[in-house]
Parts: sequence; structure tokens; C-alpha cells
Amino acid sequence: MSNSGTVVAENAPPAESRRRRITLPPLGVQVLIALVVGALLGVAAPAFSDELKIVGDGFIRLIKMTIVPLIFPLIVVSVARMESAKTVGRMATKALLYFEIVTTVILAFTLFAAFVSGIGKGANLGSVDPADTEGIGRSVDLKNLFLHIIPENVFASAGEGELLSILFFAVFLGMALTKMGDKAKPVVAVFDAVADAMFQMITWIIKLTPLAVVAFVAYNTAHYGWDLVVKLAVFVLVFYAAVLVVLVVLFPLIAVVFRVPYVRMLRAVGDLLFLSFVTRSSEVVLAPLIERLDKFGVDRKVSSFTLPLGYSFNADGATMYEGLAVVFLAHAYGVELTVPRLITTLLVLMLLTKGIAGVPSASIVVLFSAGATIGLPAEGIAILLAVDFVVDMARTGLNVTGNSLAALVIAKSEGRFTDRTKAADPAAEKVEV
Repeated sequence: MSNSGTVVAENAPPAESRRRRITLPPLGVQVLIALVVGALLGVAAPAFSDELKIVGDGFIRLIKMTIVPLIFPLIVVSVARMESAKTVGRMATKALLYFEIVTTVILAFTLFAAFVSGIGKGANLGSVDPADTEGIGRSVDLKNLFLHIIPENVFASAGEGELLSILFFAVFLGMALTKMGDKAKPVVAVFDAVADAMFQMITWIIKLTPLAVVAFVAYNTAHYGWDLVVKLAVFVLVFYAAVLVVLVVLFPLIAVVFRVPYVRMLRAVGDLLFLSFVTRSSEVVLAPLIERLDKFGVDRKVSSFTLPLGYSFNADGATMYEGLAVVFLAHAYGVELTVPRLITTLLVLMLLTKGIAGVPSASIVVLFSAGATIGLPAEGIAILLAVDFVVDMARTGLNVTGNSLAALVIAKSEGRFTDRTKAADPAAEKVEV
């Protein structure tokens, strides 16, 4: 028997050969390939591509399945491990103040630039068919929105994925655990383990990203086509140009003021920003973004607290879109934009763009509400909805970039940022932005 065992061992392939596997290119390269394949498939087989929506929707559902089980324990653990409730309050105050200032600056810049440039004047929107807006809300009830933050039933809120309600309860629970001292350690350890398990699940799901990108791009190409984009090309191009200005001018200025390495941060999370751009979903990159910022040097207690908060209160891309869309439609339909009307629009959008992340079709709902205050026709907003899939890519990418920068700024202000890329690369010390 020992002889036969020897023969088997001699004839067996080397251990190295058995372990050899096909090496896939980096995820960013896979996504680029998927982007091209999806576009070609959408053109070559539109009927088949139209049915691929189920694949993309399935991928988003997989991600959403893990969001609440990830965010809730992360917030609880990050708050419970802070020194005191005062630390939590200070960090939340800094974050909300930063969000308000940055989004207001972006909104004011957008309204001013759009008004001065006259975007929308002479646009022939009468030849464009409005998109279907059935089922989309036309207004925002601020009182209900405020009360909605406090969950009547935390399990119901978790089941419906209401991020603000979950954040509210998680912060309170974390503060309660902080007061319990050593008694809370076993509970905190359980939440920590649950968060780690969710990170592992999301690691597996992210491997399906190229397949989802093929489905997203093929469906969008086949279902929407590019005729509408061409007709509204000015609006789309100006929006992308405005996003570029924020990315290469405003955000670097913020980085200089707070002395944080913006360019190196972009290098560290660039593939995730591209992923959010292609999938049009900030939720897809939330978990890997927390991990990536942690490796970059942002204390996980800060990123776990700031990023979910920013997803609700720091929608830079959505804020810019609302401002540009209001002025574009006002010019296109001949609605006079007086200074009082512009100020009214600014104030309304400042309020409505905060904490509305959980509302279905949030950007469109805000646009309907803001448009109603200055008399914009609903059909005009419906027309812009027809090209929403194009602008939504840049809108989402800017949202994620803005929240990454916010986490970095808050971490630096709290003394919880260690620039690990600088420590690894001495040459990086020459560039601070």
C-alpha cells in the first residue's frame, strides 16, 4: 500500500502547478472592459440588452442587502469606542457644519454661473417628449422629513433601509454603550464581528461588478439611446464642466485650507470613484471606501461615522444638479429669474437637499419642489428626467468624492489622520494637495 501511495505521489502534478490559477486583471481594468462590452452589446443587440436590467438590479439588491447590517454596527462601534459623548457631538457638529458650508458654496456657484451664462435660453424643449414621472412625488414635507429621522420602530426602519433613522438610533445606542464601560465590551465585540462579516460579504459581491457594469451599460444604451442626450447636449456638457470645476478647483482649495492630501486621496480611491460613476450608485462603494480610507490613514471611527452621515447631508453632485436644472428650465421656458427668486431658490435647495437621501427619486422630488416655488412647468422637469441616466453618473461620482474629502478633513481636524502614503513614499512630501 505504501508503494502505491508513492507512485501516486510521484505521478501527481507539482503543488505549484495545482495551485496555479488564472490571474484576472485589476478590478478597474475589468470595469473598463465591461464598459466597452456593454456599450457594444447595447448597440448590437438592443432587445437582449433591454432584458439585462435584471442583472444590474440584482447586483444593486445584493449591495443594499448588506448596507444596513454594515452601517448599523459600524456606527455603534465607532461611537462606543470614542472617549465620550462630547467627542461624538463635536465630530457631528464639525461634519454637519462642513457639509452645509461646502454644499452652499457649490449651490451658490452653480446658480450664479448658470444665470450669467444664460444656459437654457433658446432651448427647444417642445420637440422633446417628457419622461414618465408616474409614482414620483411632487413635493417634500419638511415636518414629516424631520420626524422621519426619529424611528417609531427601528426594525421597520432597518427593513426599509431608512439610513437617517438607522444613524439616529445607532448613535444613541453607541452613546449608551459608552456610558456602560466594561460591561459593554462583549456587545461591542459582537457588533465589530458583524461588521467584519459584512465587509467579507461585500468583498465577494464586488467581484461581480464587471458583470453588473456590462448589464448597466448595455441596458442604458439600448433603452435610452443617445438621441435625447444630443438634444439636451448643452445641459449635459455644462453639468459635466461644472463637476470638473469642483473636482479640480474647489476641492483642491478645500484641501489647501485644511492641509490634507487631496491628490493622493484620489489616487487611493480613484477606482472606487470610477465604479460609483459607472454603476450610478454610491452605496456600491460605501464599504470598500471605508476600508480604503482606513488604509490611507483615516481612522475608521471617523470614516464609519462621517461617510454615512455625508450620504444624507453632503450630496455635492445632487446639489449642483438641482441648481443648474432650475436655472436651465427657467431660461428655457422664459421664467424671469429676479434676484429675490434666485435667493428663494438658493434657500429652498439648501433645505431640501439635506437629509433626503432615503426618499425615492430624491433629486427629481427636490427639483419638483424647488421648481414649484418659482413656477417651473412640470413637463420641463420630466424632460430632464429623460437624460438623468447620463448626468447621474457624474452626480454620483461627485457625491462620493465630496464625502471622501469630508471624511479626510474631519479626521485631520480630530487628529485622527496618519498619511500612510507619505510615510511609504518620501517623495510624496513635496506635494500637499
